[in-house]
Amino acid sequence: MAFEMPSWLTQLFRPCVAVPLELRRARALLDAIDAGGVPMNPARVNEIARSFGLDVSKKAPVEDTIRRIREAVDRA
Repeated sequence: MAFEMPSWLTQLFRPCVAVPLELRRARALLDAIDAGGVPMNPARVNEIARSFGLDVSKKAPVEDTIRRIREAVDRA
């Protein structure tokens, strides 16, 4: 008779999956915006978007860039 570990116990010992830095930064930005924050530095928003491989113009509205970041995070 083989011993089976309960599922809650196997979850404790499963390997942790590292979340890439660019995904963590994007999620933190989106969480701050959702909490009522306003991005004060468009260059930072553009940098986060570029880390996902998005082509962002310096003249692009920040709202459009944030929308594109949301879409990229949803795909990730």
